[in-house]
Parts: sequence; structure tokens; C-alpha cells
Amino acid sequence: MVKYRGSTLKGIAACISASCILLLFLSCDSSESKERDHLVFRYNEHSNITSLDPAFARNPPNIWPINQIFNGLVQLDDSLLIKPEIAKKWTVSEDALTYTFELRKDVYFHKSPLFGKDSTRTVKASDFVYSFNRLKDENVASPGSWVLSNVAGYEALNDSVLQIRLKQPFPAFLGLMSMRYCAVVPKEVADHYGSDFRSHPIGTGPFKFKRWDENIKLVLRKNELYFEKDRNGKQLPYLEAVAVTFLPDKQSEFLQFVQGNLDFLNSLDNSYKDEILTSSGSLSDKYSGEVNLISGPYLNTEYLGFFLGSENSEVNSELLRKAVNYGFDRDKMMKFLRNGIGFPAVNGFIPKGMPGFDNIEGYTYQPQKAKELIEEYKKLSGNPKPAISIGTNSNYLDFCEYIQRELQKIGLEVKIDVMPPSTLRQLKSTGKLDAFRASWIADYPDAENYLSLYYSGNFTPNGPNYTHFSNSLYDNWYKTAMQEVDLEKRLNLYRKMDSLIIDKAPIVPLYYDEITRFTRKNVKGLGINPINLLVLKHVSKEE
Repeated sequence: MVKYRGSTLKGIAACISASCILLLFLSCDSSESKERDHLVFRYNEHSNITSLDPAFARNPPNIWPINQIFNGLVQLDDSLLIKPEIAKKWTVSEDALTYTFELRKDVYFHKSPLFGKDSTRTVKASDFVYSFNRLKDENVASPGSWVLSNVAGYEALNDSVLQIRLKQPFPAFLGLMSMRYCAVVPKEVADHYGSDFRSHPIGTGPFKFKRWDENIKLVLRKNELYFEKDRNGKQLPYLEAVAVTFLPDKQSEFLQFVQGNLDFLNSLDNSYKDEILTSSGSLSDKYSGEVNLISGPYLNTEYLGFFLGSENSEVNSELLRKAVNYGFDRDKMMKFLRNGIGFPAVNGFIPKGMPGFDNIEGYTYQPQKAKELIEEYKKLSGNPKPAISIGTNSNYLDFCEYIQRELQKIGLEVKIDVMPPSTLRQLKSTGKLDAFRASWIADYPDAENYLSLYYSGNFTPNGPNYTHFSNSLYDNWYKTAMQEVDLEKRLNLYRKMDSLIIDKAPIVPLYYDEITRFTRKNVKGLGINPINLLVLKHVSKEE
């Protein structure tokens, strides 16, 4: 049985209306001269952008443009290694509590009359002090204030030296500093605009803000003062501009890409996946001459979670939870529902591409074993007809229906409750769903990001432990790992925690996601990274 919650008719009407407006806008755009087209990178953001303020860089729609406009102390390369950005070097004290950053002296803010006569100035260590204070300011109400929760203090020792002190050692700290929440902003501009800084951003990044007609178009222009150069000493970026449109319908977005009006497509939707990809995940012959496909691991684990605080005996039964894990074929699921894009989650919760991922023994398709576990549950509980209900949104209904059919074959009744994403998030956070479809995308490149979901001190609604899993051994390993500065010892603890989660089965790992990026053939230099960050400073387009 599939049950639907909430009406979607208004949303469909809004999408049709917005699509018509945007198609008219794009048709007007096409009449412009094509002579400089190779200098402009165009992509679509169907989810809309809510803010260009780094204090609100909470999701990819916001993070992508913010990453073009702003810089932080450090950055990640495509292998998730920490690299210098505004900080050219740093040292860490022996007790791993004090980080001292030496800043570059050639980093300028984008031009603004608010800087006075010169219209710009260099970044100083005091700018980071201001930016961090602003991130923690309750009046700003940034969703990223948690990034500094382990920071005891910070100060500018002089204009080019910033020192940060931690409350306790945290090996992933530099990874946190790479998040765009921690980007530097100028006091003169941020104070002047207040909450309107969201639409008047001034940063130091490779592109500067030009124009934003909300839900219609965003335009960024090249920053002529940008400090980074390529390996040959040529100043970055290569492009003159970035143009973002806001078609809400993925089918319309795909058509614009096919027609050459977009340079980049970062999604694989059911409406066109069979059109552009073969069942094995390669480009179809129709597009192989015009389009490039770039793919790689994405730090996102898709899973089903069980709320262990439920009074439902089925959900609280480890036997049944393991039966669900054994009861469906992940390889078959990925082939037919994802065209081979992604990796069946037959290991732990930590995804491929994340340091700490190991080929630990997870769950493979063993229907006979699943049947035996269900029969054992029936005998012990006296419940002859076990059933579970899974909450999901419409985007993942096909996965849940597939699992439903497979589990019914082995004697477990499954009901599916379909609801809007906002409702799913709310009910999941408040423990109102016995089982739910969910995903976890890394905020920073450390496996602690994933393992924190099962630490008992992180129960929702005050933390990310949606399952309310609790295990004293796990908690001890987690706390030890947070103090451990030796990488190999910490990774070993991560593996042990991951194995314990699989053994106790508070979740059903479905698949480790994979990034699929489609570009036009003339786009060069667009890399790929496991956090799916859009980096455009190295991108160029052939004429």
C-alpha cells in the first residue's frame, strides 16, 4: 500500500508558470551576440538560491555561487586534501589546540564604494575575527554557527597572523575551516547592509556579484583583482562571467542543456535518465558526440532509518531489521532504478570516497536468510503478520516500492507513506516515523561526519541521531576518536564504529551516491570532487 500526504497541484502550477516566464527570458537572451559566449559559463539551479551570504551556505544551491564569490583560510582540492587559500601556511601546537595561520598580503575585497576612495582594501586577520563573530551572532542566526562550537577563542596577532584556540583537539578542524560558512566578509559592507548582505555580497573570490533577479537570473563577473594563478602563472579565473538561471522543472533544464543554452547539468532525473544514459550508466550514442560525462564518488549515503524510540515491536527487533537488510538485491536496484549510477551499499555507512571507508562486511542479498530471521521473529514475538511503515518523499518512491515488493516475497508486509520533503524532515526529526528514507551528505571530509549520527549525545531534535541508536561501547569509541590526533588510530576507531552499526542494524544502507556531471564538449577544466562543490576558477570554454 502507498499512502500520499499533502497536495502538489499548487506546486505543479507554480512550476509551469515559472517555466514559461524563464523560457521567454531565455529566448530573449538567445538574440544577443554569440561572440563572447565562450567566456560565459551557464548553469541552471532548479532549487533556487535563498542567500549569497556565506553565513547561510547551508546547501548546494547557496554554496555553489557563494564559492565563486568568497574565500576562506583553506580550501579542499578534488581529492579532499587541505590546501592554502587566504592562509598561505599554518602551524599546529603539540597539544593540537592552537592553530596559527599566516595570511597572504595580496588578497583584495571586490570593489565597493563603502571602502572609500580606493573602493577596495586588502584582507587582514581582523577581518576573520569579525567574520567568525558574525557567524556566531544570534541576531544573524546563521545555521553554520555550530562550526565554531569547539573553538575557545581567536585573535589577530597582527594584520597577517590569525590564531585560533580549540576547547579540545579535533582532527577534522581544518576541514571545518574549508566550509564556506567560514569565508571572510568585510565589516564595512556586512554592517552597512545587515540582512540585505544576502543580495549585496562583497567577497574576495574569483567572481564578483553583478546582478540577481531572484528566481530568474544571477550574474557574476570576473574579479580582475583575484590573487590565485594557474600552474603557468596565468591569473585566474579564465571566464569573464557566470550566468545562473532558475528553471524549476528538470525536464525543461535538460532541454535547455541539449539545445546548448546551458553548459552544465548536474542531475540525473527519471524524466530523462533513459534518454541520455544506457542501462549500464554510459552516455547514449545520441549524445556521445556533443556531451561529456564526468562521474565519481559522492560523499552521500542513501539509507532507510529505524526510529528505535518507537513502541513498534517490529522496528525494535534486531532480527527484523537485519531481515530487511538481507531481503532485497541492491545491485539489481541500482541497475534498473539508477542506470548503474552509484554503488550498492554492501559495506558500512561511511561512503566510498571518504577517508575511513573500508570494505567491511555488510549486507548482501540473501533472501533465504531473511526469511529465516522473519520466522524466528514470529516465534519469539507471537506476531504472525509483521509489518513496517516507511516514510519517504516522491523522489524516492520507486526505491521504496522496489523494497516493498521484495520484502513482501519473504513474508514482511511494508506500507509506504509518501509526503512532501518538509513534512518528512519534520516527522523524522520528532520521532513520528517508525522507519524513513534518508540521506546524509558530508559537511566536511572526515568520517566523524557520518558516525556522529549514532552517538547517543546527538539525539534529535538537538542533534543528527534520527534513529536514537544508543550503545555504550560505540559512545566510548566515538569520544576516544574525537580526542585522537593520530590519523591511523582514529581511522581504526572509525572502522570499528562502522562495523558495530552494521551489526546492530539501526539502518538499511541503500547505496553510496555518485556524482554525474554532464558538460558540453567545449567546456574544459571542470573537475569533480566527492562533496560535489562547484569550482569554476579553472574552467574555460573553447570557441
